[in-house]
Amino acid sequence: MSFKSKTEHSSRSFVSKKWTFLLGLSCFCAGILFTNRMVAVPESKAIMRTTAVEAEKLKLISEGCNLKAKGEKHVSKDIIGEVFRTHHAIQTLDKTISNLEMELAAARAAQESLHSGSPLSEDVSRVGSSRKRKYLMVIGINTAFSSRKRRDSVRATWMPQGGEKRKKLEDEKGIIVRFVIGHSATSGGILDRAIEAEDKKHGDFLRLDHVEGYLELSAKTKIYFATAVALWDADFYVKVDDDVHVNIATLGETLVRHRKKPRVYIGCMKSGPVLSQKGVRYHEPEHWKFGETGNKYFRHATGQLYAISKDLASYISINQHVLHKYANEDVSLGSWFIGLDVEHIDDRRLCCGTPPDCEWKAQAGNICVASFDWTCSGICRSADRIKEVHRRCGEGENALWSATF
Repeated sequence: MSFKSKTEHSSRSFVSKKWTFLLGLSCFCAGILFTNRMVAVPESKAIMRTTAVEAEKLKLISEGCNLKAKGEKHVSKDIIGEVFRTHHAIQTLDKTISNLEMELAAARAAQESLHSGSPLSEDVSRVGSSRKRKYLMVIGINTAFSSRKRRDSVRATWMPQGGEKRKKLEDEKGIIVRFVIGHSATSGGILDRAIEAEDKKHGDFLRLDHVEGYLELSAKTKIYFATAVALWDADFYVKVDDDVHVNIATLGETLVRHRKKPRVYIGCMKSGPVLSQKGVRYHEPEHWKFGETGNKYFRHATGQLYAISKDLASYISINQHVLHKYANEDVSLGSWFIGLDVEHIDDRRLCCGTPPDCEWKAQAGNICVASFDWTCSGICRSADRIKEVHRRCGEGENALWSATF
């Protein structure tokens, strides 16, 4: 090959490489430019769309918060109003339940008397009819089959004599007085017939669905309150023994001072020893429940006379099937109120001694509610001595009829 041919061939190769390089570089740049445009445009649009969506969400959240704030103000007012309405409804419901419980207790008393076959007294046969009348107090005089002389001595002294005076006492003063007794183990026997004859003559008994017995006094007390609260709607329910002298007007004046209190337990409060020795009077078989030997009972009213408010009598009536009975009746009653929000009122005028104690107090203007001898747990030989106690310590018949409660 000639020198000229070689030169031409070299020139063409150089030009070809140069253009190839330039063409490749151009394609690379064009590719980059195209790629950037393809990526940049969608990314910008995506950001715009995302920003718009977030803004819309923030707007909705903001509006929701404003609505919630407004709603909370409205709801708070509704809640306050609802609380007041609910409180009023609860109070109304409590009263309704209380009334229904009283009616149920009344129906039970009547039904139990019918089922037991015990004589249905005039009071029990009128269950519900007398509930329209509100009484100050019901005085239940605890008595036994063998206590006819005691009952007659009470009728001749502090208890208004005759049906007319007793009715006047109920109508004008709102005071019910009844001798409280159950029936014998042999229903319809000679003991029951004697009480029926006595009741027919005087009309002053409250017969209970209860078998009489000295060891059954706690049960009798429970049934008395349940029956009394079913028959009569009273502020107070009183239990007194038939060998105790009572000034009824002074008792009424004492009780009305506590009329506005819901749960009161009034009497001469004491705390005697728990007797663990067998064979002694007032022996407590369950003495171990009260702690170590030598311990004393909790405070409770002495059993000769005490009074409880309506709420407590209703409590006994409703829960009588689960209230425990101890050997001593006054201890049992006190135990039923342990743990309850009950005000214990210790009034020593409910346990004065017989003359000269009650006489001196009467002369000083501090008339006793009840008088008895501690040594006898009542007036010693009360059937013979109660007239003397009444003469020297009685408030006078006019005091009762002139009293305003």
